[in-house]
Order: sequence, then structure tokens, then C-alpha cells
Amino acid sequence: MEEKGSHFITMEYVPCEDLKSAIRRFGQLPVGKSLSIAIQVGEGLAEAHRLGVVHRDLKSGNIMIDREGNARILDFGIARSLEEKGITGAGMMIGTPEYMSPEQAEAREVDHRSDIYSLGVILFEMVTGRVPFEGETPLGVAMKHKSEAPPSPKALNPQLPDDLSRVILRCLEKDRSRRYQTAEELLADLRKIEKGVPTTERLAARKPLTSREITVTFRLRKLVIPAAAFIVLLIIGAVIWKALPKKEARPPLAAKKSVAVLPFVDLSPDKSSEYLADGISDALINALSRIRDLRVPGRTSAFSFKGQTQDLREIGKKLNVQTVLEGSVQVMGDRLRVGAQLINTEDGFQLWSEKYDRKMEDVFAVQDDIARAIVDTLKVEILGEKEAPLVKPSTGNLEAHNLYLQGRHFWNKRGKENLLKSVDYFEKALALDPKYALGYAGLADAYHVLGNNLFLPPDEAYPRAREFAQKALEIDRGLCEAYAVLASIKRDYEWDFEGAQREFKRAIEINSGNGYGHQGYAFLLSRLGRHEEAIKEVKLARDLEPLAPRIRANVGLLLYRARRYNEALEELKKALEFDPSHAATHEYLGYVYRETGHYEEANAHFKKAGDLADSPERLIDLAITYARAGKIEELNKILIDIKGRSKKEYVSLTLLAAVYGALGERDTAFDLLDKAYAERDSRLTTLKVEPIFDSLRSDPRFSALLRKIGLEK
Repeated sequence: MEEKGSHFITMEYVPCEDLKSAIRRFGQLPVGKSLSIAIQVGEGLAEAHRLGVVHRDLKSGNIMIDREGNARILDFGIARSLEEKGITGAGMMIGTPEYMSPEQAEAREVDHRSDIYSLGVILFEMVTGRVPFEGETPLGVAMKHKSEAPPSPKALNPQLPDDLSRVILRCLEKDRSRRYQTAEELLADLRKIEKGVPTTERLAARKPLTSREITVTFRLRKLVIPAAAFIVLLIIGAVIWKALPKKEARPPLAAKKSVAVLPFVDLSPDKSSEYLADGISDALINALSRIRDLRVPGRTSAFSFKGQTQDLREIGKKLNVQTVLEGSVQVMGDRLRVGAQLINTEDGFQLWSEKYDRKMEDVFAVQDDIARAIVDTLKVEILGEKEAPLVKPSTGNLEAHNLYLQGRHFWNKRGKENLLKSVDYFEKALALDPKYALGYAGLADAYHVLGNNLFLPPDEAYPRAREFAQKALEIDRGLCEAYAVLASIKRDYEWDFEGAQREFKRAIEINSGNGYGHQGYAFLLSRLGRHEEAIKEVKLARDLEPLAPRIRANVGLLLYRARRYNEALEELKKALEFDPSHAATHEYLGYVYRETGHYEEANAHFKKAGDLADSPERLIDLAITYARAGKIEELNKILIDIKGRSKKEYVSLTLLAAVYGALGERDTAFDLLDKAYAERDSRLTTLKVEPIFDSLRSDPRFSALLRKIGLEK
């Protein structure tokens, strides 16, 4: 086009990713996807060749893939007419060495068969993840195209169909007379192979290219100078790019759309903003998991890939998601830089990406923009007020927010020392903003876990957790985390089981995508003897957190408490294969082996659990097994150890009562249970269903205790 004597080119803007970047990130592509791209590029070349244009620099970096999977050829900058000579100087080598035909490497005259050779290189690269020839210098690579035979793509990718391997090698023939002579000839073979691809791998039918879509007739001979020829060639490239075949977007793999938010990477120079990167990921998981028609794996599963480099297809399979969100965070003074991209896990292509350069105070707005972009890209319908922010500012004090995120960073690490550190950070955040609901929710979570893991006595941990959860809800009635804590306290400490059910249901209603909410509810149902409902809930939790070792183990635990020992053993063995170093899985396997009379196997797992995570509970597990097996000498040694540890850390008297129950010393057992009742020991709530108390069930005092707790009427 021309404006006021200046020539310029206008081209369609399309949000795309080049094929080279996708291959570099994703490795070899599926055969179906590779064929789809090759056919689209071939169709574009066929039309260009029909117009008398040879590209001469066809490469994966010049092929863009848009979010619908359409391939577009770019950069016709060194294209030339088949009818004209002399645009390139004699003896000048033109092109990119890795994709260069032998005749280009020799600086000989080229024709449309050079493009076919380059397309063969691209096909080779897509199905193997590498180009056929590599070297230390561009000239060295070019000479390999001239003199060396290409490796067999089938040898690099054994899953490749034989006929596709043969097609690629024919494209890469040194003698161009032995290559495909036209793009149409190559397309015929590619389409034939595509028909044999399984329907699960094949893409939606592409829109065919017709001659009516080409609106420019190529007439180089009328050009006066090479510069004008260059401009016209670029214009033709733009037209061909726009006219390349389109195809409809593929339907989703499953009825429900899904995305996994992988942990954002801290790119700050001093690497001190990991807590902020984690916090942004957490906020996005929390916001997106509240959307009813969007499946979002929980934090534990998504964060299991932190610091790892993995094939996105494997991540998609492990998390059962169609897309993943990757991102990075960089803090420089008061500036915040966030990059994010949404990627299709089936083929590794980018669906959306954006970079944000904002002030630190805009962190909530950036998070909301990313969440909104994901919803729009995946075309997920939001119920309620459409324009309401998905990520709401939780405080106006940025320093308080940073302290809260650091508290969550330590809370997620677990362990007594980390939990106490998290308490310190949450308290500092609240000192800066006393109306910060998330700060109180953090304290509630911390004290609840400290009590649940027996790091603090129940009467010290649970009342504090309840107080802070209630304060959080006074400020923000929509915090599902606070409802879940209240529900757990009512279940474990107050023994208000109806109230616990009400609070769990409220938490799940607010965020049905939170796997830990479903798990907490499953434990309540199990303790009430509602085993079928409990197992259904804990399996739902596992679906939402597929890579959480604890939830996998808890499926086996609740089957064990339902006396379904064979099923429990099967689930726990699967969980152990998934994570052999998870202490709770070994502990629960020990439970099942003990109840089925396999005492040696039981204690082997209890000892392994103790090696992985030392706790007085592991000693009690061993003690019960020794008591059942009649190994009194070993039992007495364990009881001495337990007594010594009880002086410096909390020991559950409920579990200790089970040891004496196994010995037949019922009076001692019930004396301990009475003391546990006075302490509000949370382990008492398992009394109705836990097999280790079976030796006490026939005693009238047992039924009386169940009624006092509220487990029976």
C-alpha cells in the first residue's frame, strides 16, 4: 500500500506461537498434529507454487500456530518468482542452514522442490523433536545437507508409522528429481496417511483452500527494480498467509473444561520472591476452582511439579486436564513483572499469553486479569454477576499482604517449626491490618493443623483456631477456608457433628473444587459410620487432588475403617507405588496387615513410617501390634519410650488406651479414655469405627462413652 509517497505493508495480527518454540518446549509432537500442520503448510505452498512463488526459507520458526491450531506461513522476505532470475546474486547461499536444501547449500538455482525439501525437514523435526542435521557452524550444517544421508525418523521415534517415515525421507532426497515433484503429490500421500490415524488423534476437518481466496496475481516481469519486487513478494506472502486453510476448533477432550495452575517461577534477581510467586498461583487456583464448570486440580497436585521440567503431555495425563497455566514473577523495586501463558496439554501449543509490567500495588488486578483471560479463552460460563472480579483485593496494605503470603509459604511446608513460623507472619500481617480476613483465616488454619497433628494439646490449639476462624468470617462471610476449619473443630473438638456437617457443606458450596473440603467431610461421615458416603467423598477429593499422597492414602484408610480390608490393601499398594516415601501410606498399610493377622508385615510398615516421620503415634502403632502378638518384652520397651516422650510432647491417651485394650487390661484402658475425654482428644471421635478398639466394644462402658461423645444416641 502507499500513503503520501511511502510504501508499507499491512498484515493481519493473530495471537500465535511459532512452531519452533512449541517443539522446543514440548518435544516431538503427536503424529496427528504433525500431519495436520504439514498438510496445512503443504496446501499453502501448493498455492504459492501455483502463483509462481518459491519461499526459499521455509522453517519451523516461520510457521505460526494460532490458538485454534491453524498453521500460517510467514516471512516470504527472500521468496522469488519461478519465472524470474537474478534477484539473488550468483553463488550466494540463501536460507537457514538447518532447513536448507542441498542445491541451496551449493548456491545453485532453486525451484519449488527446495520448499518440499524444507517441509520434509520440518516434518522430521515435528515427529522426532530435532532437525536431521546439526553442527557447530552454519556452514557445517549446510554441508551435511549436501553430503550426508539423513537419519531415519523411525529410529528416533519408534511409534512413527512406516509410511510417514518413508514420506519424510523422500522429501529429503539429495537429488531433487527423486523428491516429490509437486506439493500436490506430497499432499496426496500425507492425506492418505492421515486417514489411518486413530480418530482420538485426528483433528477436525480443515476448510479447503480455493482459488477464489487468492486475490493477487503474480506478475514479477512488470517490476522495474529489485526493491519493488521485494515489496510485492512480501505482499503476496501476506496474502498467502491470510489465505492459508482454516479449520474449526477441536471439541474439548471431556465435557468439563479443565486447567492446572502450575507454580509460578520466581525470576527476581535475588530469588527472594518465591512466596509471592506461590501466592499468585494459590490465588488463581482458589479463584478458578470456584467456577462450577471448570475443573482445577488443587494446590498439592499442581505444586508437585515445582522445580521440575516435565513433558506437558505427562502433566496433562497425571492431572487429567486439557490445559495448563505457566507463569513467572519478577520483582524489581516497586515494579512487578508477571508473565503467563495457557497451553494445550495435548499438543503443547499456546492458547493465550500475556506479560504484565505493573506496580506492586496492582498485584490483585494482575491476578484478576489472568483469571479472566483463562475464563474467556476456555469459554467458561460464570454464574452470578459477570463483571465481578474473580480475584478480589483482600487488603489495602501491600506489606500486610506480603507478610500473609510468607506465612502461607511456611504453613504449606508443614511441620511444627514451620507452622509456628507461619503464626508469627500471620500475626505481623494483622498488626498492620487488623481487618485482614485472610490473616485470621491463616491463624485458624495454623492452629487447627497444630492441634490435628498433636503438636499442641487440644485445649490449647482448637479454641484458638475457632476464635480466629470466627473473626475471619465476621470480616468476610465468603471464606470457605474458615468454614472448613470451623467444621473440623466441631468434628474433632466440640463433637457437634450436626454442626460440623452444616459447616462442611457450606465450605463445599462456596468452593466445590477444594479437595480438602471434601476430604474433611469424608472423615466426618466415616466417624459417624456412614461409610459409603465417606468413601464417595474421599474419592472425589482424590479426583480433585490426583497427586496428593495424603488423600490417596486416606482412600485406603477409610476403606480400612469400613472393614473392607482387601479393597483398602489394594488402594494403599497403589498409593505406595505412587509415593514410596509417604509415611501415612506405610502407617495405614500397617493397620490393614495388623487387622488381618500379619503382624511382621504390619510392624515393618510402622517402622518405615517412623523412619520417614517420627511421631509418638508410630510407637503406639508398634505397641498395639506387640500386644496383639503377645510380645510383652518388646511392648514394655516401647511403653517406656512412650512415657519418656509424653513428658515433652503430646501423646494421645485414646490411642494409648488401645494398647491396654489389646492386652486385655480394660480398666486401665477405660481410665485412659476418661482422661482423653477430659482433654477433648480428637482421636476419640474415631471410637465408633476404628478397629483397634474392637476388644473394648462388648464392655458397657464403651457404649456409654460413645453416647457421651455424641456418636450414638
